Amino acid sequence: MVNRILVTEAVKGEAMDLLRKEEDLEVIFEPDIWSDATALTKAVANAEAIIVRNQTQVTAELIAAAPNLKIIARAGAGLDNIDTAAATEAGIVVSFAPNENSLSVAELAMGMFLSLARNIAAADQDIRDGNWNRAKFMGGELSGKTLGIVGIGRIGTLVAQRAKAFGMNLVAHDKFADPNAPHYAGLDVSFIELDELLAQSDFITVHLPLLPDTRRLFNKERFAKMKSTAYLVNTSRGEVVDEFDLAQALQSGAIAGAALDVREIEPPTQVDVIVRSDKTVLTPHIAAFTNEAQERVVAAVCRDSAAVLRGQEAEGFFNFAQPKRLRS
Repeated sequence: MVNRILVTEAVKGEAMDLLRKEEDLEVIFEPDIWSDATALTKAVANAEAIIVRNQTQVTAELIAAAPNLKIIARAGAGLDNIDTAAATEAGIVVSFAPNENSLSVAELAMGMFLSLARNIAAADQDIRDGNWNRAKFMGGELSGKTLGIVGIGRIGTLVAQRAKAFGMNLVAHDKFADPNAPHYAGLDVSFIELDELLAQSDFITVHLPLLPDTRRLFNKERFAKMKSTAYLVNTSRGEVVDEFDLAQALQSGAIAGAALDVREIEPPTQVDVIVRSDKTVLTPHIAAFTNEAQERVVAAVCRDSAAVLRGQEAEGFFNFAQPKRLRS
């Protein structure tokens, strides 16, 4: 029996090439089908596995249209685009790669701290415009500054390790974290309430999942509690930041600047205040997009998809390691 794996986005790499060569698996590679709901629903009806990134909306309706589906494999860390409750109810394994791209995200966050502190992007553009304005781009050092980490899970911890090497003072807020956990030992990080973190920090880096209580967590009220000299860095989920309020905070000088890898709507539908501002550093959701991270992510979802279809257990499962449909 040949099991069909539907790939709905551009999930590529050596592991995918090897998967496509397996005789007991048929990989149907449709990298743009995520944008056509009708075609997607038709294609998933005959699939035993589906591999997605973040564009494919795996809704309860799509799951209901896939009677043979055994695993939904998300090539990435977030599960915002997957109805995990519906998948679990249907007995379908949800697999993802929450750790494989963590280092790449942490390194981009560090790059954003440096770019904000030293005006790297603005200075680069100014030179390209034919100028040489040294005095205009006086910057600051990271050493001695306070970094507030909102969400200190795996990525936040990796950021903390690197920020400490730069001589930064570390404070963190995470309602799920155990301050006495071994992996925080030696970091000299103080766990404090969010309002206290906002008031103390020179840089604030956000590493949160999108949940009802994190949606637009950073809004007008929170920006008002930050230092006027502080910078916000978000490499987590765009919806964690209220962009209208951020634009106002930048215009009014309530905060000094922001670096965003993610936006509320991707791609943004217009050139807005955030894009036009000289106080922002922007990248197009590339935190996890390094060759090394993507090799690890693709290898993880290909491994789990093949394992589940062969009656074995997924390693990176969110709900359960094997489909419960097989046990009924």
